[in-house]
Amino acid sequence: MKRLSAVLFDLDGTLVDTAPDMVAAANELRKLQGLGALPFERLRGQVSRGAIGLITAALDRHPDDPDFERLRMDFLALYGERNHEQSEMFPGMDEVLQNLDRWDIRWGIVTNKPEAYADPLLNQLGLDERAGTVVTGDALRHRKPHPEPIVHACRELAVKPGSCVYVGDAERDFQASRRAGARGVVALWGYIDGQDQPRDWAAEAWLETPAQLSAWIAQCQGQEHPNQ
Repeated sequence: MKRLSAVLFDLDGTLVDTAPDMVAAANELRKLQGLGALPFERLRGQVSRGAIGLITAALDRHPDDPDFERLRMDFLALYGERNHEQSEMFPGMDEVLQNLDRWDIRWGIVTNKPEAYADPLLNQLGLDERAGTVVTGDALRHRKPHPEPIVHACRELAVKPGSCVYVGDAERDFQASRRAGARGVVALWGYIDGQDQPRDWAAEAWLETPAQLSAWIAQCQGQEHPNQ
């Protein structure tokens, strides 16, 4: 397996479990509409689709609805008020990052989440100071599935896209990585629902846990996985 120079991560559903706060905000929006809460698992798989996906799933309202933009702004306000109180790194992800540092592999974050919501979350978790680069959804002209954010992150890390792997949990992640010329790994622990077909995505590995990701990276580098 080809050695890696860098690893790039999606944020929501790959590096950090933000579903508790995102789903809570969606149910608070339902409450404002006079509706009861939906089960967590019914909405969890929509988190990777952001505000649009959650509003569509929670309220059965679509972007062409004349009230949709108002609902989107209400949702973002409710989400912002939660201040990421329940969001945390997925179990095992900190060990992945420690291994990357140990193996001298640069890493960064490429997310479609706007800076206003991504930066406070990363600061709260101490990831802003650890990451070699952070590219948010409004930092550039384009966002995923366009390749520009991944190409930009590779430039920031001074690596070629071909020596980088992108780890994500949504189809657009792998549309972007393929177009950028980067490798792709599917985080099956993320926000994947019954509508998704992750085995059809343009990736070279489909991993169930962060521990499997560490082992896969170790294999690429010819390193002994510390937990083996």
